[in-house]
Amino acid sequence: MTDNLFQTYVLNETLSLKNRIIMAPLTRCMADDELVPTQDMADYYGRRGGAGLIISEAVIIRPDGQGYPNTPGLFTPAQIDGWRMVTDAVHQNGGKIFAQLWHTGRVAHPHFYQAITGNRDVIAPSEVGADGTVPRMRELIYQIPKAVSIEEIAQLVSDYSQAAANAIDAGFDGVEIHGANGYLIDQFLHHDSNHRSDEYGQTPENMSRFALEVVDAIIARIGNERTALRVSPGAYFNMTGDSRDRTVFDYLVPELEKRDLAFLHIGIFDDSMEFDYLGGRASSYVRSIYNKTLVGVGSFTAEAGSKAIADDKFDLLAIGRPFIANPDYVERVRDGKELVEYSTEMLTSLV
Repeated sequence: MTDNLFQTYVLNETLSLKNRIIMAPLTRCMADDELVPTQDMADYYGRRGGAGLIISEAVIIRPDGQGYPNTPGLFTPAQIDGWRMVTDAVHQNGGKIFAQLWHTGRVAHPHFYQAITGNRDVIAPSEVGADGTVPRMRELIYQIPKAVSIEEIAQLVSDYSQAAANAIDAGFDGVEIHGANGYLIDQFLHHDSNHRSDEYGQTPENMSRFALEVVDAIIARIGNERTALRVSPGAYFNMTGDSRDRTVFDYLVPELEKRDLAFLHIGIFDDSMEFDYLGGRASSYVRSIYNKTLVGVGSFTAEAGSKAIADDKFDLLAIGRPFIANPDYVERVRDGKELVEYSTEMLTSLV
């Protein structure tokens, strides 16, 4: 039984969702060479308007945030216009859509932006590199980043705020700040990547400072009811876990609850993963210290997600790859129809 997935859900006084199924952010690398969303992208998102909420693929807030080929931006007029085409398509099909705001931090690569900015620096909390190569471009090896200065952090906060304003101009219903999965904000939140000794490092309060400054700046710009955040308390992607990380999130998550966000979203590929220092699953840990709207994700079927909601493990269910394979995922689940199975070949086009 999945009836609870089809209940309306009130996020706040300004936003209600027609069901509890969220389309998770899914990087597709299909923007044009100027990182502008295309008509194919508008059609792709529009076809998925049956979701209670769509969270867009991660959207770069400025050129040096790019770490994957052809990922869309939200920092030029052309990009804003392209996203307006996408949001119009979603709204015409009765859907709602948030933009996921993104800077990849130490897994960015100057191959993508040096010609634009004249700058080869990769930025991160500390001069600690990530192992590996750029996805889909294995010839590009990650480089050792430059530790951002206090002044550069202030500029980043401003750039996140501007991207949020651009998202609203582009017709998005709100934004989800990407603070998870080993990217820039998450890099400040984990000891593996944050070795700073200033007001942005060492203690839980300091390591949480950048994330909270970004959240607060965006709330001031577009309102708390349109602002959400994704977090990864358990380090698992482009990062190594550290038992001290828990104290950072013990401080951060209650601070986020005070901000009365639209929702908090777990960043995890598979929610069956357990972390010793969290005492189990990332979602269970966050639920134990966060009492407002929580989005669960991570390889759930509709049935398993429905049961998790019924068991009060989270409030909304985010679905990823099945939405690539099934534009009509919501309708298929509701009507008891068989789902098309996802395959990697589906990544070569937008259907």
